[in-house]
Amino acid sequence: MNGKNKLLTIGQFAAMHGINKKTLMWYDEIGLFKPAEINSENGYRYYNYHQSPVLETILLLRELDVSISEIQDFMKNRSAASLKCLLEEKIADLDRSITHLQAVRTNLQNHHKNMITLLTMDLSKISIVEKEEHCLVTVNISKNISFEEEVEMITAEIEKYHLGRLHDASYGSMIPVTSLQNGNFDDYSKLFIEIPFLKQKKGLHIQPGGKYIRAFHKGDWNKIPLWYQEIFDYAEKQGLTLFGFSYEMGINENVVDRMEDYIVQIEIPICDR
Repeated sequence: MNGKNKLLTIGQFAAMHGINKKTLMWYDEIGLFKPAEINSENGYRYYNYHQSPVLETILLLRELDVSISEIQDFMKNRSAASLKCLLEEKIADLDRSITHLQAVRTNLQNHHKNMITLLTMDLSKISIVEKEEHCLVTVNISKNISFEEEVEMITAEIEKYHLGRLHDASYGSMIPVTSLQNGNFDDYSKLFIEIPFLKQKKGLHIQPGGKYIRAFHKGDWNKIPLWYQEIFDYAEKQGLTLFGFSYEMGINENVVDRMEDYIVQIEIPICDR
């Protein structure tokens, strides 16, 4: 660019950087970014081209939600090392925000898919679906553990994995297939939380990828054993072997008030005999 040493008016300099000139006036007032010259007669502020990289650095830091006080501290001791440390810290914050937003988006997609299912599904139909492997955070439960203790354990896991809000994940319960086959339909052994974009696998329950029987139960929980019997009959006729756990998850609890309208999605991994 020719004329790099020429002075620009505050309006020209602000327009070049896509900001309001009032921002430059404020930065000057708080001592964060001062003009190259001020006309002693009329008080007009003027800037030069060489100030652009400094302003762009300030604007970048503001975009990363760095506070004014932090930027002021940085500007007083500006160096490659201090900028490197500051950017590393903010990049880590940004990565956490991106991961959170990705999780929220995934959860919204799951809710959207559930609503489509609610509007189009045949509750009487048993189907076979393909699922990807998922890592699940689980807590062990039994008939001897109270509801209050279950809540405490889930809360601890939420804090452990920095989940933030329960709506950022999908959750449900697990019952061993062997318990179902033995007629123990209330032998739930785990509660699960599926956290999108969970990076680690160690210590987590791996829900296997592959084919699953999927069915839906609506209403009275006491009648769910009848549904499981129909699932077993279906698997027998199709020559399928059920294994592992049955994964139960409510799919309409955010749009119903009555328990008789509550719908549970049941998914059980299968293999051909």
